[in-house]
Amino acid sequence: MKITRRGLIKTTAALPIASMALAQTNIVSAAVPSLPDKESFEKMGFTYLNNASQHPISFKSSAEAETYLAKRRLNPKAPKGLHDSNIPIENFAKMINADFDEVAYVQSTSAGEQMIVRGLGFPESGGHIITDEFHFHPSLIMYDWMAHNGMDVTRIEGRNNRIDLSDIKNALRPNTKLIALSLVAMETGFKHDLKAVCEIAHKNGTLVYADMVQAAGTVPIDVKDCGIDFAACSSYKWLMGDFGTGFIYASKQAQNHLARTNFGYFGLNTPSAGKAAEDAKENYGFPESASGLFAIGTRSFSGVAILKQSLTYILEMGVENIHAYSKNMTDHLKTELPKMGYNVITPNDSDGPMVVVSLAGADKILKPRMDAANIQIALYPDRFRISPSVFNDMADIDKLLGALKGAV
Repeated sequence: MKITRRGLIKTTAALPIASMALAQTNIVSAAVPSLPDKESFEKMGFTYLNNASQHPISFKSSAEAETYLAKRRLNPKAPKGLHDSNIPIENFAKMINADFDEVAYVQSTSAGEQMIVRGLGFPESGGHIITDEFHFHPSLIMYDWMAHNGMDVTRIEGRNNRIDLSDIKNALRPNTKLIALSLVAMETGFKHDLKAVCEIAHKNGTLVYADMVQAAGTVPIDVKDCGIDFAACSSYKWLMGDFGTGFIYASKQAQNHLARTNFGYFGLNTPSAGKAAEDAKENYGFPESASGLFAIGTRSFSGVAILKQSLTYILEMGVENIHAYSKNMTDHLKTELPKMGYNVITPNDSDGPMVVVSLAGADKILKPRMDAANIQIALYPDRFRISPSVFNDMADIDKLLGALKGAV
């Protein structure tokens, strides 16, 4: 009898929780599969190409969550140990080439960005901020609010579906304190040259924040090489986690620019940070680290459990490999869609994990076709977005192209 990973998953459904946890643990330790990896994820019954909205959780990550829930039920056969874990912080730091004490848990991308701007003293301190029209829309609303409350804010408009580096450079002023952007724009797929932005910013004495939610886990990121000061991301997209858990990054040097605005129990609990709270008495017992600055109260332990597995999976698979695999599919879409009459607005040299197409009435025009073909993509009134992942393959892309044929 052939034993498959999916067969083991189904078999464990009838087992007691302790046996189930043990069986799932054995699966977790199995060799990482090759791409495409369809076996690690649910057989969905439809073609899912909407991973930039939310990524499915794998069987292995679900097993980690179930182990946590067994502990919360006080099941006597559940594995012992703490609910919480620093392993996801360690793994995320590895993923972006950061140090452990430069990364902390945060509720969401937006929560992280707001912690940073509060720590920088905005809007009370005044000064100038640069952002762009492709940044996350709620963030733009926040900077509009700051513009009404003492900050001078420049919002750079896109040209040819991109933000030109020269426009950022020309917008810099002696009092420019922060450039805030999305590394990969969710609405266009445009990807900034983060290293180039940081170089011109730092020459001006300006700090840089990047929303990495559409990049971390699927696009190679090296925070030390590019020089980014601050970043944040949720985990429910390309980190293959769940809602309510994400990460905030602040380089050691950039942390010196932040005033303490958070005081919480989890800011004291940093056993792996390499610096005991006793060494930071001048900081009221909070260590000089990202967790010391940003961690507040309880976090989603179920979200942490899922990330304990999902980030291990991504690191073992290799972000570079995931990126190259996804790029084959997105490059094919960028080649074929224009031949069919579609206006692809994602620049060819933006190698993020998505392709965005401008189309008036896209939701109304394409929804019947997607429903008939049993395909899920992101549909909006003025555009649609395609975002393949590790379980997709070129057959999925060709199926989508067939469903799109003749719609324009």
